[in-house]
Amino acid sequence: MARLRLPVLLVLVAVVTVTPFVVMVLVAFAPYGGRTLPGALDVTRATFRNFSEILETADIARWAVNSLVYSLVSVLLILLFASMAGYAFAKKRFPGREVLFWAFLATLMVPFQATLVPYYILVSELGGVDTYWGLIVPTLANSQAVFLMRQFIVQLPDELFEAAKIDGASEWRVYTTVVLPLIRPILATLGVFVFLWHWNDFLWPLVIGQSEAMRTLTVGLATLEGENVTINQMMAGATITVVPCLLVFGLLQRYLTDSIATSGLKS
Repeated sequence: MARLRLPVLLVLVAVVTVTPFVVMVLVAFAPYGGRTLPGALDVTRATFRNFSEILETADIARWAVNSLVYSLVSVLLILLFASMAGYAFAKKRFPGREVLFWAFLATLMVPFQATLVPYYILVSELGGVDTYWGLIVPTLANSQAVFLMRQFIVQLPDELFEAAKIDGASEWRVYTTVVLPLIRPILATLGVFVFLWHWNDFLWPLVIGQSEAMRTLTVGLATLEGENVTINQMMAGATITVVPCLLVFGLLQRYLTDSIATSGLKS
C-alpha cells in the first residue's frame, strides 16, 4: 500500500498541473461565442477561428518578435557572461575571489521589486526607455546563472586546464576549446530556464516598454483584457505564447536530462 502512495501522489500532482493547460487549449479551440466549460469539451466543433481573429485584432506578430528578441538575446548574453564568470570563480586564482563571489551571490537575496525603481531611473537617464537594450541589459547580471556555472565548472578536473596551458593555449583558447565543450549540458539546462524566465517576464517589460510597438506577448495579452475580446480569443493568444516554450524545451530536453543525471551521479 505504501508503494502506491508515491505514484498516486505524482499522478494527482500531474493532473493538477496539466489541467489548466488543457482547459486553455480546449477553450481556445471552442466555437465562437465565448464558450467555456463544459461546452468547450465538444472537440468535434473545434475551430481555428479564435486564432485568426486574435491575430487580426491584436499585433501578436510584433509582440512575438519583441518577446523573441528579448528572450533569445538575453539567453545568449547571459550564457556567455555567466560561463566566463563561472570559469573565473571556479578555476582562476586572484585576491578576493571568495569575497567577491559571495558578495555577488548575496544579490540573490534582494527581490527584483526592490531594484525596479533604481533600474528604471538609471535606464531612463541613459535614454533606454522603449528600446531593446533598455529591456535586455538590466537583466544580464544573473547571479543565479553564475552560481550554477561555477558549481558545474569547479567539478571539472584541473589536469585538463593544466595540460592545455602546458601546450601553450591562451586563456581564450582554453575557454573556447576546453571549457565550453565540457559545459554543454549546463549551458542547455540554463538556456531553457533563462528563456522561460524572459519569455514569461511581465513586470520589467511592462515598465520599460511604454509604447505598443515595444510590448512583449505577456504585456500585450494583459492589455487585451480591457478591450472587446472574448475569453476564447484570449485563450487562443495564450496558447500561441506557449508554443515557443514547448519548442525550446523539446529541442534541449536531451541535454536537460543529461545534466540532471550527471548532477545526480556527482552528488
